[in-house]
Amino acid sequence: MRARLVGFARAGNGGYNTRQGENIIPKRALVNHRPWLFGAMVAALAFYLLQDSAVGGLWLILLKGSAVSMLALYALRRGPGPDAKLLAGALALAAIGDMAIEITFEAGGIAFFLAHLAAITLFLKFPRAHPSVSQKLLAVIILILTPILGWLLSSIWQAALYGVSLGGMAAAAWMSRFPRYRVGAGAMLFLASDLLIFAQIGAESIGSGGFSRIAELAIWPLYFLGQFLIATGVVQTLRHELAEEDD
Repeated sequence: MRARLVGFARAGNGGYNTRQGENIIPKRALVNHRPWLFGAMVAALAFYLLQDSAVGGLWLILLKGSAVSMLALYALRRGPGPDAKLLAGALALAAIGDMAIEITFEAGGIAFFLAHLAAITLFLKFPRAHPSVSQKLLAVIILILTPILGWLLSSIWQAALYGVSLGGMAAAAWMSRFPRYRVGAGAMLFLASDLLIFAQIGAESIGSGGFSRIAELAIWPLYFLGQFLIATGVVQTLRHELAEEDD
């Protein structure tokens, strides 16, 4: 795998059955929508196992892109309203980045930069009500430190520029009211995967192939798990808040 650089219709009554003032998720809805998550996991695992095989070429690129593409479809199918569409857009841009980066670093980096901007827009719409001082401080540190680390680890200025959007996405996720142990943690895993990419670039520039290989083994699992946690955490929150509005 060549590392990435800096580079959801709800059926019927909104997917819910209302009975005696309670919103009950019907079993059929789960059957209809969970396959997108299962498919995403299968595609992600298949890519990870086949990335160094003889499959290669266009088929491997499409397999790679299908993993996060299915998370975008899950967001469209399960998530209510325009915010779910915004999430789906961010995931779709990331999927484009996953594929484009295999062809050209610059195109992949642009797609991921735009994906982060879409995610930032979503997270800023759901601010945490009363964040602590330590939470605010951590968000500021993430925002400032990410582009600095990007440049220090890779020695290329594009990593610092991309790091602004990456750090902004992670900081915004951390400060949002989405569940921190899913969406916040997912954003941090995404950040960690890209920091490993920066470190991999730096290691390759000085001929440290051993570290580069170790980093490559961790980049895709960290990235996909991060995207999975973000997608499921946001969708769960949007559906929960809709259920509360219906009560």
